[in-house]
Amino acid sequence: MRLIFTLLSIFIALTCNAKISIDEKIINTNSKLKTFNKSTKNIHSSMAKNAKAILKQNRTILKQQRELEKLRAELKEKNRLYEQNKKELSLLKTSQDDLQTAQNEIEQKLAFAIAKNASLSLLLTDERAKNAQSLITEEALKILCKQTEDKIKNLQSSHSGNDSAIKILKSRISDLRTSIALIDSKEHKLALAVDENNRALKKLNEETKAYQKELNRLLQGQKNLKKTLARLNIIKKEKIKEKKDAKRKRLLAQKKEREQEILKAKKEQENFLADTKNLPKVKQLGSSYQRIKTKRYRGKKTISPLDGYSVTKKFGPYTDPIYNIKIFNESVSLKPKNANAKVKNILNGKVVMAQEMAMLDNVVIVEHKNGLHTIYAHLDKIAPSIKKGKKIRKGSIIGRVNKELMLEVTQKNYHINPLQLIN
Repeated sequence: MRLIFTLLSIFIALTCNAKISIDEKIINTNSKLKTFNKSTKNIHSSMAKNAKAILKQNRTILKQQRELEKLRAELKEKNRLYEQNKKELSLLKTSQDDLQTAQNEIEQKLAFAIAKNASLSLLLTDERAKNAQSLITEEALKILCKQTEDKIKNLQSSHSGNDSAIKILKSRISDLRTSIALIDSKEHKLALAVDENNRALKKLNEETKAYQKELNRLLQGQKNLKKTLARLNIIKKEKIKEKKDAKRKRLLAQKKEREQEILKAKKEQENFLADTKNLPKVKQLGSSYQRIKTKRYRGKKTISPLDGYSVTKKFGPYTDPIYNIKIFNESVSLKPKNANAKVKNILNGKVVMAQEMAMLDNVVIVEHKNGLHTIYAHLDKIAPSIKKGKKIRKGSIIGRVNKELMLEVTQKNYHINPLQLIN
């Protein structure tokens, strides 16, 4: 009996030390998470804004590229017309010079004809010249005057036509100059568009690097949540319970002899030490490189955590819109219809965690029957009445949220689509 008592004392001491060691690790982890949270409190809001900015910048660049291609095609056509117009302008200038020369000649001939006509008119009106010979001369002068008048009319008609041609020529030259000025303006706008496009591309590259960094930090935060859940025995407790049940059955079947009791105490001590050293590991949340264990919810439907919402991120695998990275999302994200919305507990249970965590804001975890757990993250406030260890009913207010609620459901080592419970 003394030997049994000694072995039991050693077993109890080891058990206490193991519990103290785990508790100290939990306290240290929470302390580190709180310190880290000071610099990462706004990670999710900035992440969403950055992703939207990148998508918007992509659309802007695509639009600029289409406009740039259209402008280049138009510029190419304008250059062709410009070369054609330059040749036509050269011909028109030559024609203008020829018309101006003809105009000068017409004006000289017109002046000569007018002077000659005036002279003939004077001769016809001279009374002294009226004799037989003068009559003949008079008739000749009349004929000559008539010819001169006709020539004057023809010259005046040519002069008028020449004026019209010059006016048309000037109008054509003005149109050509306007067209050339328009081409110059298009070229200037094209240069500005190219510069703007280059700046946009540079900005996009910088934002892409920042987005990659933020995405990696988010995945690390999800990993930290899983580690914390494991240290709080949310998953480990179910494994230990299964082992204790199996151990209890073996103990009932064992004989009550003294030697068997000693053997039983040794086994319990060895099994406990193995359990404390080999705690179940939890996979990374959101990792696209690990297979996620999921199962379907078979229970009754329950209430929604929000009175009105829209689903912004679904449960299961999805592809990142910027980098085309495949990620498994183990939760759903619900956007409330109203600001400062109340968040309700969806099943009867007990609060096992209610505190602020790095990159997840305020988090409440509720334990339900059959090894089911519900996780509410990104809460802006936790209700003052929600404390660790408190039993709460379905519909109880656990906190408030403004932008987005992350809801996750686990059962032992499996993940369940939360929408299967509330829809």
